[in-house]
Parts: sequence; structure tokens; C-alpha cells
Amino acid sequence: MRFDEGGDRLRLIDGNRELAEYVLRPTEPQLESPRPYALLRTRTGEPVTGYRPGDHVWHKGLSLALPVVGPHNFWGGPTYVRGRGYVQLPNNGAQVHRSFEAERAGTVVEHLDWIAEQGETVLRERRTLTATPVDDETWALSWHSSLRNVADDPLAFGSPTTKGRPDAGYAGIFWRGPESFTGGAIDAPDGPVGDAARGEPAPWLAFVAPGREAGVLMADAAPAAPAPWFARSAEYAGLNPAPFFHTETKVAPGDAVVLAAVIVVGPADVAARAASLVPGLVADLQEASA
Repeated sequence: MRFDEGGDRLRLIDGNRELAEYVLRPTEPQLESPRPYALLRTRTGEPVTGYRPGDHVWHKGLSLALPVVGPHNFWGGPTYVRGRGYVQLPNNGAQVHRSFEAERAGTVVEHLDWIAEQGETVLRERRTLTATPVDDETWALSWHSSLRNVADDPLAFGSPTTKGRPDAGYAGIFWRGPESFTGGAIDAPDGPVGDAARGEPAPWLAFVAPGREAGVLMADAAPAAPAPWFARSAEYAGLNPAPFFHTETKVAPGDAVVLAAVIVVGPADVAARAASLVPGLVADLQEASA
């Protein structure tokens, strides 16, 4: 597997097949908090990510998105305000690709700036993406991000739930599945769990499309894992290890917070194929990024 850079995107190539398209310089409007994102496929060519779905146009495949970074919204769309609900505010920030530190066959290290809508730099990020084959039909993408506060004041990382909306703790590395995945099954290490996974900690969750054409397994690889999960199936397909689901984390100027995850893409039996390998993939990611 190798990453090929071309223009405004990277392509992950597996033999003669494209497994992922990573868009470096998105062109979406400011309202959607534009950010780099990855569109993923199985090794047999099945798409497993959605892009700008009609219900939430700011959902972009696999991406890192944070709805509450102090006063800033790096998720997209309206901001949840306690006592008022969702309100469209002039606070939609953007993630801007700056450079690559290194590129190897299956790994890229990227530097990004997180820019507020008013133009100031709020965070600087070092992001590492690594692709790994698992078997003939399954592969994994590891994502590690270190976010440093370069603002003058502390920043509170949170979610709509920390602002008062129940069961809406989304924040972090977020996978949005295609519309055809809606209504699929969500499994945890102890078995089927469905949307009841939302708000509960687990080392990994797996999502299987209703037609069983594909599945994804997502593992939390952050230092404080396992975090609570934001998980949906009935309304749409989505998985997100969400460390700021229930409580905010304050990050002082100059300090950093680390978010990391491994997503395994494959057939419907992806959990059976990959669950035993997840601890090793997580350990490799944490060791490589130390």
C-alpha cells in the first residue's frame, strides 16, 4: 500500500485499486467548517463512507471534527447553545493543510492549522495516517492527531452534551457511513449493542451494513482510551470515540491533547477478522507516535 500525492489530495493505492482518497484542500463553504477528510473503500471496491449527506452536509467521510473548542465550532453547521438549542453563529472554523513532514510508502505525517472564522490560529496539529493490510479483503487506517493550543487563553474541548443536549456527545475522529448503511448492526466486544452504545465506553465498535456488503471496525487508540462512543444506526450510520462526550477538557496555552483511532475496513465479518489484531494495531500506533 502506498500514498500518492496529486494536486489537492492523496490517494491510497493497493496494487491497481484505490482504497482511500484523502482530500487535503477542501472547497466547501465556511458554514461546513471545511477540513481534510478521507473517503474509504474495501479491498473489493465497496464504498464505506458518505460525503455531504442531505441530513448533515458537514459530515465528510472519515474526518477529525470538534464542535466545541472554546467558542469555536470545528464540526460544521450550527452550534448548540444552552437554553437556546442549535443556533447558527459566526464561529465555524476551518482546518488548513500546511505541509507534510514525511511520507513513506504507507504513512504520511501532516501539519495543519486550525483557523477560527475571524482568522486567528487556534490550534496547530501534527497528524499521522498509516495504512496497513490485514488480509486479502481487509485493511486498516490508523489516525493519530496531536492538537496544540496556540491561542492566548485556555480552550475547553467539549460537545453538545457538555452544553446541555442529552446523548449528543459527538466530538473527535468521526466516521460517517453511506446512506445505504442506515439501519445496520453495531457490535461491541460482548456482542450486538446497536444505538445503546451511545455514551458508553468500549475499546472498539463494529458497524455492518444492512445488506452485509461491507463492515467497518473502529477502535479508540487515544492515551486515555476507552472513551465513551457516539454511535448511530437508526438515523444514519456513524461511529466516533468521543472523549468529550460527558465532560469538557481544558487545554492550557502551549499544551496539547491527543486523539487517535484505528478503523478497519472489510467484509461484513470484519470484527471476526480483525478484533484480535486491534490491540496490536493500537499499540503500534501509540508507539510510533510517542
